[in-house]
Amino acid sequence: MRLSIRSSLDYQLPLPVSLLLQVEAAHLPEQCVESAQLDLSDCEHFARVPAHDGIGERIWLRASGRVTAHYEAVVRIERIVADIATLPAAPVHELPGETVQYLLDSLYCRGSRFENLVHSEFDGLTGGAKIAALRDFIHDHFEYVPGSSNADTDATESFVQRQGVCRDYAHVMIALARASEVPARMASVYAPGVDPPDFHAVAEVFLGGAWHLVDPTGMASAGEMAKIGVGRDAADIAFLTAFGKCEMNRQQVSVSVI
Repeated sequence: MRLSIRSSLDYQLPLPVSLLLQVEAAHLPEQCVESAQLDLSDCEHFARVPAHDGIGERIWLRASGRVTAHYEAVVRIERIVADIATLPAAPVHELPGETVQYLLDSLYCRGSRFENLVHSEFDGLTGGAKIAALRDFIHDHFEYVPGSSNADTDATESFVQRQGVCRDYAHVMIALARASEVPARMASVYAPGVDPPDFHAVAEVFLGGAWHLVDPTGMASAGEMAKIGVGRDAADIAFLTAFGKCEMNRQQVSVSVI
């Protein structure tokens, strides 16, 4: 599958501010970036740095006034998609070292708070079968409501409210997976069919010796996502992090199948 991707950011900075930008599809074995162009407004400083786990790149900017970024790309998805429910989970003592951080609590995803829940409500299920059941539970019991959460909302609050947007769905999925002793992280992606069109956030779980994308909102499938970056939770995958005052003028994302 080939995706045509366009995203545009338009922000106003009253004073000089340092920005961390991550909007480009990552170059990975599972996806081929056939063409890409990033156009930025004038800035005082520009530097590329590796992103979390070495997946994709972030860009350091130092700018003031009006800042714009326009990204266009064509990405061919070559990901091998497995049936999550059939995949085994490794015993925690056999997990690769790099996955351990994704078993532990993070800012928005405190899996330890959900251990009693997953053991009592999903008893008898293990590995991918449990992950599939958790995914379906979130999809069936949560309501997608734009504006119902904010930057401080964590997985526990989202679980109680049973509503949110893609980042909230992903946070709950990650917390429940970690409570089930399955490493889970967050991925920022481009995907067609996301409503409203925007940068999309999904979970990624480590099963069968590999990472697998899981979208509890049901809006995107693993074979149709172009991965931008990964991290412990939303704090690590923001498309724009401003170290100072920053006001949004406009933001647009468009993803279509070629």
